[in-house]
Amino acid sequence: MPMSDSVLTFIIVSFVLALILILKKDSLPAKIKRFLAIITLVLIVISFILVLISFFNLGQSS
Repeated sequence: MPMSDSVLTFIIVSFVLALILILKKDSLPAKIKRFLAIITLVLIVISFILVLISFFNLGQSS
């Protein structure tokens, strides 16, 4: 299996967290908003790296 279930779950959760942060940005305090934005950005970057790794490993799993 090229992309395991845990990696797929991580990707979905990180994008959902980013969506929630975007939708609720007006109701969050500034300090919490900044902290959550940094954490979400790190999670999104890790998700993209995991997607790229899975694409590179796609052709090798025969």
